[in-house]
Amino acid sequence: MATLVLTAVGSAVGGPIGGALGAMLGNALDHRLLGRVREGPRLSDLSVQTSSYGTPIPAVFGTMRVAGTVIWSTDLIETRVRGSGKGQASGYSYAASFAVLLSGRPVRAIGRIWADGRLIRGAAGDLKVKGTLRLHRGAEDQPVDPLIASAEGAGMAPAYRGMAYLLWEELALDTFGNRIPQLTVEVIADPAPVAAGSIAAALAPEVTGGMGTAIAGFAATGSVRGVLEVLAEAGGGWWRPDGAGLRLATDADSPVTIADDGQGGGRQVAGIATVPRVMAVAHYDPARDWQAGVQRVARVGAETGPAATGGAGRVDLPAALAADAARDLAARLLANAMAARTMRVVVPGLAGMTVKPGAVVTVAGEAGRWRVLASEVEGMVVRLTLTPLPGAPPALPGATSGRVAGSPDQRIGVTLLRVMELPALDDTLATAPRILVAAAGAGAGWRGASLSWSGDDGASWEEAGVTAAPAVLGTVEADLPAATSCLYDMINRPVVRLARGDMVLADADDAALDRGGNLAVVGDEIIQFGRAEPLGEGRWRLSRLLRGRRGSEGATVAAGAPFALLSADAVRGITLPLALLGRPIRVMASGAGDGVPAEARLTLTGASLRPPVPVAIVRQGDAAGWTRRSRAGWAWNDGSDAPLGEEAERYRVSLTAPDGSVRDVAVDAAQLAGPVLPGTIVTVRQRGTWAESAPATARL
Repeated sequence: MATLVLTAVGSAVGGPIGGALGAMLGNALDHRLLGRVREGPRLSDLSVQTSSYGTPIPAVFGTMRVAGTVIWSTDLIETRVRGSGKGQASGYSYAASFAVLLSGRPVRAIGRIWADGRLIRGAAGDLKVKGTLRLHRGAEDQPVDPLIASAEGAGMAPAYRGMAYLLWEELALDTFGNRIPQLTVEVIADPAPVAAGSIAAALAPEVTGGMGTAIAGFAATGSVRGVLEVLAEAGGGWWRPDGAGLRLATDADSPVTIADDGQGGGRQVAGIATVPRVMAVAHYDPARDWQAGVQRVARVGAETGPAATGGAGRVDLPAALAADAARDLAARLLANAMAARTMRVVVPGLAGMTVKPGAVVTVAGEAGRWRVLASEVEGMVVRLTLTPLPGAPPALPGATSGRVAGSPDQRIGVTLLRVMELPALDDTLATAPRILVAAAGAGAGWRGASLSWSGDDGASWEEAGVTAAPAVLGTVEADLPAATSCLYDMINRPVVRLARGDMVLADADDAALDRGGNLAVVGDEIIQFGRAEPLGEGRWRLSRLLRGRRGSEGATVAAGAPFALLSADAVRGITLPLALLGRPIRVMASGAGDGVPAEARLTLTGASLRPPVPVAIVRQGDAAGWTRRSRAGWAWNDGSDAPLGEEAERYRVSLTAPDGSVRDVAVDAAQLAGPVLPGTIVTVRQRGTWAESAPATARL
């Protein structure tokens, strides 16, 4: 473009010698910017991450989404991960550290980042994956990244001064097929849209003046000729000589008035078929997360169907434009094509020697404005070839970017962790202690965290896989008094405040409750609720309760006790060694939003192994008896006695006589032969295979 324009300028002013000089100047401009790699940037160039030598480095202006080039990386970092339960095999997780070059000029900041199309850094700067991110903005004095320096050695690592790049340190690759994903980055080089002429002037000092349309974002690659052509299209103008350089001219430029002595040769008008029926502009659309969009404008009165004349025009503009701006550009290009049907040659006299190609002129005594396409001097006669400038295109309805299927930008927040040891939630009989982990995030974007546990107060840690699906967590706002497990609790109506306002609870009818629906834990008691009434601000009132499920009856649940909905997909079980019974256990969860891992502690009491508390201790003549309960058979489908659920039926009975003396007795049936004196306190514990039940006590 520069060569063509300047060749025309040189020929007009200085004949063949001037044309040669103009071509030399234009050719120098073509080589100044980025070399003759290709003609200019393309729509697809910015969306594919590369790691090849010789890849052009984009110079980013405004705000643009670019893929960049991997310029440094480590080998994959492998970590062995243990399975989270019995029979679950160990595996390996992988991470990578690498640097991605973004811009050949300094930038101010970065915004969102996508990996394989998935948002991994939000607009607020929150990371949605594990890893550490550093941005080097491209200052001329920027230091070497410490990770690159440590890996490459002192004096061997480049600082990439003048170029902006980001460095990922140990980016977790488990969700990307254990490979470095295709990254695209929202790069913010300038705080506001930049005029096309200003971009050109920043890239080539020979370009001076002329602003043109403001562009939301642009990434310059390829030859200067191609870049200038693209900027002229995006800026709604054309290049014209300006002293020894170029400036971007538009139809808003002040015109020069010329005369026409009538010897120029008149006008030529091409057929309407030379004008496209439809003009389309393909561009990067900020409202579509910087993905490609297309805006089309049809020629007024254009025919449709097989007999239609004129083809379809399309401009692929590798610049960021809003939908309205792209639509207006398409309308302007169509209007230009209509106007370009007309060409006119005028003879303005010697005064025309100063009129250069690209100038805007008016012809004395006539209406309308014209652009000078060419200037020819022969025998001291100047002939100017003109084409009319179109008027303002008709007003068009607002453009739309269409439906955007973008990744939701939800904050992750820190991990919220709840660790419990409860009776088994099904009829599977555990043979080792088992704790349950329910976790969620402070933000709606939380998806999981890696788990580890310690049985020696943090001296060593065992990997335990990852958390289950996000759980519904909260706290109870007031004390919940103890109640029987034999009937619906229609009196107590606890209020639960959930951890986030977008967490919800739902009602359950009797059939759903019978199937185990709406199972939850408050404190250490397992309950079910039939009604969940929203109170606003994340608060819910629960009613129609079933209490002490699976033998978890206990004392009053205190205000502030944790609440967790025990849905099957939101709880992760971790099986622990029997030797840890009675010892404190620490569980740690590390998610993408955790600067410091979340941690919870509990003492392993054996609640997951022990039989339920016996019930109904009564006097039987001068003896005593009670009712056995079991870890299995809670559904009571066959209507007969519950299965034993232990290797043998055994009890430890303590008898506290009225005089205070205590006697322990071991029995193998749910009864004790007499005599049992009146006023004796009887305490019964069922001895299970792995642990002993909590005590049941009654005064007979």
